[in-house]
Amino acid sequence: MAYDECCEPAHQGHSPATAEALMRSRYSAFALDDDAYVLSSWHPDTRPARVEPDSHLKWMGLDILETVGGGMFDAEGVVEFRAHYKDHGKRGDMVERSRFVRHDGQWVYWGPILTNGSLANI
Repeated sequence: MAYDECCEPAHQGHSPATAEALMRSRYSAFALDDDAYVLSSWHPDTRPARVEPDSHLKWMGLDILETVGGGMFDAEGVVEFRAHYKDHGKRGDMVERSRFVRHDGQWVYWGPILTNGSLANI
């Protein structure tokens, strides 16, 4: 899906309709170094004070592995993804299972779900 179809509207202030759409817009924001969007789409109870950019890291692609809930009428959702990157020219992947919740009617990122199934940031 092209940036102008999936993520640009969210970066311009339109709220993503699903948790997966928010995940895609957050990935694009990381790739574009749009720290303001990354922070604004993070739940205020778990949001860090700032995001530390890594100038050596280049995001190369995103695969959505699984989505549970997170639809237009859900209150919570889980999105598991694999993000591809280059760090100092070396390719790598990261996998995260993320929790998303509604806050003031908008989807926001809560945080990662740890491998034992517990939620981080509780």
